[in-house]
Amino acid sequence: MVTAEINPPKHACPENIKRQAEFIARYVDALNITDCSTAVVRLSSIAAGFHILSCGVEPIIQMTCRDRNRIAMQSDLLGAYSLGMRNILCLSGDHQKFGNHPTAKNVYDLDSIQFIYYLNRLQTEKIFFSGEPIKEKVPNFFIGAVINPFSDPREFQVIRLEKKIRAGAKFIQTQCIFDLENFTDFMKQVEGHCLPRKAHILAGVAPLKNYRMAQYMQNNVPGIVIPDELVNRLQNAVHPGREGVEICVEQIKRIREIKGIQGIHLMAMGWVEIIPEIVSRAGLYPRPKVN
Repeated sequence: MVTAEINPPKHACPENIKRQAEFIARYVDALNITDCSTAVVRLSSIAAGFHILSCGVEPIIQMTCRDRNRIAMQSDLLGAYSLGMRNILCLSGDHQKFGNHPTAKNVYDLDSIQFIYYLNRLQTEKIFFSGEPIKEKVPNFFIGAVINPFSDPREFQVIRLEKKIRAGAKFIQTQCIFDLENFTDFMKQVEGHCLPRKAHILAGVAPLKNYRMAQYMQNNVPGIVIPDELVNRLQNAVHPGREGVEICVEQIKRIREIKGIQGIHLMAMGWVEIIPEIVSRAGLYPRPKVN
């Protein structure tokens, strides 16, 4: 499985996100639509998902616990399903202090594990989060979650992953992976808990445009570990962007050999036009057709 990720616009026009979706449609199996990532106001994930669905692209809508209580969550879930959304990624959400409304109040009525649990129960037992029966059409989402193998404390990340899968997550997307040696060790622990048999695990990758981007992520983004070797390659490259693509392709090929990995999640971070090349060079194109 190959998924990618795009941000909805910071305005009400959907045309650009539709163009992006159409451009990469043949190279991915589904497309993540972020939900006000980094706490910046954008077109809603559900609305954006509806627009890209009209382009023939399978959307994965994201929903954060940061902005909604359980009433709003369930209302949005029903609305999303009625509009054709069938995949959902359940997230805690970036803290509002990082966004363009740092004084906004967060909600966190539920955490991401509780959200997954109640959504799974809603579908299997046909009841709202409160326990009230759903008398007519019950949504049936393919439920996803995220994991960052390098977040502190690292020793708890496998336990947290297992909790999300037990709660009902059927697919997992990881944070960007650059440190393949430590990620391989992480996946050995995941295998030891037999978790890949219970959920599809997609490893996150991202092309680095230049040395400054790599250095910034290395020093300022929690849970991102970029080995100095990769930073040095970008710093010494004649064409840093091309070197970043080369590194990404190399990583995908190595990640596909790691036991327990069942797909790739490609986060191009504003560089959507490079996705077809990366997918093709990594040996992931053409994508199989699913009826």
